[in-house]
Amino acid sequence: MDIRKLIAAKVSEYASVPAGDVEAWFEVPPSPDKGDVALPCFKLAKSLRKTPPAIAAELSKAFTGVTGIVKAEPVGGYLNFFLDRSGEARTVIEKILSERENYGSSCEGKNRNVCIDFSSINICKPFGVHHITTTVLGNSLARIYKHLGFNPVRINHLGDWGTQFGKMLVAFKKWGDRETVENSESPMRELVALYVRFHQEAEAHPELEDEARATFRSIELHDPENWALYDWFKEMTLKEAQRTYDLLGVEFDSYNGEAFYEDKMPAVIEELKEKGVTTVDNGMTIVDLSAYNMPPCLILKSNGGTIYPTRDITAAIYRKNTYDFYKNLYVVAYQQNLHFRQVFKTLELMGYDWAKDCVHVNFGMISMPEGTFSTRKGNAIYLEDVLVKAIEKTGAIMREKSPDLENMDEVARQVGVGAVIWGPLYSSRIKDFTFSWDKALNFEGETAPYAQYTHARCCSVLRKADGYDIEKAAWDCLDNESCAALVKAMSALPATIESAAEKYEPYLISRNVIEICSAFNKFYFENRIMDEDEGVRAARLAVTDAARTAIKLGLYLLGIEAPERM
Repeated sequence: MDIRKLIAAKVSEYASVPAGDVEAWFEVPPSPDKGDVALPCFKLAKSLRKTPPAIAAELSKAFTGVTGIVKAEPVGGYLNFFLDRSGEARTVIEKILSERENYGSSCEGKNRNVCIDFSSINICKPFGVHHITTTVLGNSLARIYKHLGFNPVRINHLGDWGTQFGKMLVAFKKWGDRETVENSESPMRELVALYVRFHQEAEAHPELEDEARATFRSIELHDPENWALYDWFKEMTLKEAQRTYDLLGVEFDSYNGEAFYEDKMPAVIEELKEKGVTTVDNGMTIVDLSAYNMPPCLILKSNGGTIYPTRDITAAIYRKNTYDFYKNLYVVAYQQNLHFRQVFKTLELMGYDWAKDCVHVNFGMISMPEGTFSTRKGNAIYLEDVLVKAIEKTGAIMREKSPDLENMDEVARQVGVGAVIWGPLYSSRIKDFTFSWDKALNFEGETAPYAQYTHARCCSVLRKADGYDIEKAAWDCLDNESCAALVKAMSALPATIESAAEKYEPYLISRNVIEICSAFNKFYFENRIMDEDEGVRAARLAVTDAARTAIKLGLYLLGIEAPERM
């Protein structure tokens, strides 16, 4: 029996609480000398009407002589369990090897949809490196939720509406050429050059701004010629963006952007008015949010035009009606904190109780040592360029370190792309992040290449062993500090995955992966895996196999591939 379930069952019997609740309370002590599993007894104080230290002391007696538990030690308000290391190792390893890629999965999300709005690139603009966080964070959350049984709906809410498209059309008609754009290696760079030129020309000829507004108005009215060009711009953008998504291994279920909601907004605007949610101020239709310490949420401009909140409110209602979501996540930078607070509060005022299920998963900004980005000024850095450069740099490193490696190009792609993905996912999402080539491609530090190299090391050991018989494993040989630390790190992965979903923080998984890798490398150097004794060899190979499985799973949930050779 899983020793944690046994502990939970006894605590449940003692305190008359569900065993499942008890399992969720378990913590991992900060150091081995404080045990392997800790139960915070504060959770039981109210129902038992006793102090946490008294509960810990009394409860410890129930575990005297229990198989698999060496000692149950009360420390303050905690009851710390010291487990039989070899027995614990066997339990964890057999569980990992029996479940493999399903380790830590659950049915928690069965029949529940989670909408995840992420990446959300802009039409006619570069897929810049500043889009990396929303793209990899959203993709990782989708994989995590799927692992927990949810059905993730991946939505790329395209920025495909607004006056900038009037500017783009004016620029293209004045200075552009369709054949040049279509035959270019990067159509977007051709279009961006035109967009930059528009802003340069508009400084001397401000009337171009009026022409752009009038041109966008013609798009709103579906002028055949301008609409066809606008549609072509969108097609070119998505075609080029797909190259980047393919490199990242990112997929979407919907590309419905702002333009999709144009014909759906009138009904929502009417609903807002009928429910008395809006007022008119200086010709603008607004939702007064002063009672909630927020500025007004603008619904219609004085000229009757819609704006971002109008489209996001409409999109939220559409998603609820279409997907009946359990959660509706928006993976968007923290600069939009106020915007989403206004949108969610407006939905609440409209009487939608599911507004509480809309969550802004905000994050910090990414920067490069080169500085900030601006499409208008023409100094944006393309994400595709960063990925290609990472692959090239990785290839150069690997040709030096492993010149005889098979599938060199494929492995360089896996490692280079993984290095870029890892950066935004190794710290709390709200922190700003500066990308560094030296740190990202370091095979020794807390990076994706280090984790991938450790996985490849596990694979190498198992290849050389050419199989093992787990039935012959001598589990007693695993009773040592290095193995205990590895087992502890691997056993923490399921709870870590659940916590990552609950907190929308994939970095918890990346940290756990590094813990597993560090612990395995220590185990590798301190234990002779290919021991002459068949039982010892089988047990240590089983540990290696479990580590390989856990590392690969953790990397997958982050959106990173795990090469078998490096």
